[in-house]
Amino acid sequence: DDDDGDDDNNNNNGSSSVSTSSVDDLVDLRLGAVFMPHGLGHFIGIDTHDVGGYNIGHQQRIAQNGLRSLRTCRVVQPNMTLTVEPGLYFINHLIDDALKEGSPFKKYLNEDVLNDCRGFGGVRLEDVVAITKNGVENYTICPRTISEVESVMAGGKWPPTKDDDESLMRSRLTDPTPLGIMSSMKYL
Repeated sequence: DDDDGDDDNNNNNGSSSVSTSSVDDLVDLRLGAVFMPHGLGHFIGIDTHDVGGYNIGHQQRIAQNGLRSLRTCRVVQPNMTLTVEPGLYFINHLIDDALKEGSPFKKYLNEDVLNDCRGFGGVRLEDVVAITKNGVENYTICPRTISEVESVMAGGKWPPTKDDDESLMRSRLTDPTPLGIMSSMKYL
């Protein structure tokens, strides 16, 4: 038994751990790009995918894996509206590349676990947020917490009368007219 305390190479032992490396090490390696090969969001404006993320004279797009799909590097300011879209995908060719001999990712991945995820597809959660002087206001009013999803799947009322997770900054969630639709209709 070769127990040198280094578990980084235990990628095929059925262990549920991914790695003993620090999260910072894995971020620096851009391991996340294997499972989230898209940007984290985009501006919302006149067009759904509004332009303006990279302005002349400012930081330009970075071609590095895990960063090249980012749609902006601007400092966000109050009154800007953008999406926040984390996702998780199991894409065969990205998994295959990450597991190849010589891949910098291989030693951090459990091939058996990843093979079980093949064919699953993926999921992306998209929120539309407005930047405020004190943080954000989340305009998205779809179920996000486990209890919210379970309630809706069981036929529960949506939107709810109480927010399950105030950290999501969904101040409009429990508003009976979250988009002001009824108040604006009186002018028609």
